[in-house]
Amino acid sequence: MRQITEPAYAKLNLTLDVLGKRADGYHELKMVMQSVSLGDNLTLTLGEGKGIRLATDWGFLPTDGKNIAVSAANAFSRHTGVDLNGLSIKLEKHIPVCAGTAGGSSDGAAVLRGLNKLCETNLTLEQLAKIGEEVGSDVPYCVLGGTMLAEGRGEILNRLPALPDCWIVMCKPGFAISTPELFHKLDSVKVRCRPNTAGVIAALEEGNLADVSRMMYNVFEDALPTSRAAVIQEIRNILIQNGALGACLSGTGPTTFGIFQQKETAEIAMAELKEQFKDVFLVRPV
Repeated sequence: MRQITEPAYAKLNLTLDVLGKRADGYHELKMVMQSVSLGDNLTLTLGEGKGIRLATDWGFLPTDGKNIAVSAANAFSRHTGVDLNGLSIKLEKHIPVCAGTAGGSSDGAAVLRGLNKLCETNLTLEQLAKIGEEVGSDVPYCVLGGTMLAEGRGEILNRLPALPDCWIVMCKPGFAISTPELFHKLDSVKVRCRPNTAGVIAALEEGNLADVSRMMYNVFEDALPTSRAAVIQEIRNILIQNGALGACLSGTGPTTFGIFQQKETAEIAMAELKEQFKDVFLVRPV
């Protein structure tokens, strides 16, 4: 019996721009992505038995092919020819679901990386990311992690200089936001503001944390339902008023995050947010 445990890190969007709808039904995206230290753990065990089995400590999650971790294992088997009959996946969740932080995609990416080590297939991360394209739009990025420019539907990736060391407070309010609904609304409204992606990249190249934080923006903030937008703005205000250099919505939300230079300042913001919200995390870039 062979076993490995692989971490699955959450991602945040320092910028997110939707450039338009494509002929294939997907949207053309341009995003600066950052992985952070909040993560799930996936333990993969190759033993005896039939099929691929998944167990998780969050009982409401699917454990069949609808779970992206299982879907990733199936894709890995198809591409490598490795028989994964008897594979057991234990998923220990820490990343909130439906949060705009790629929790599911990071699990799928961790399965691909873990199986590559466990089965000694010696694929490069870039080859694993290519397999990940079949599993989900954010999976290729999650395979590679770090600070990246993502384009296309998220699969065209270019490494950027690392985000300078900092502390990040993430807050997920207690509701979900429908990704299809937000895309539909964005297609029908005039986007009033777009992120300065080139400016953020230049600030990363200069190692200027303050400028990166100041220029962060996500076009989905223009498409949020009014009641949801009010909560997101409240979180942003708490972050900024407590010393965040900048704050932004991640993905299609609802997770909102702020970047801090000092841990002590971040902890004060975190404590105030915890008075109102359950899912609040203090993380660092990875």
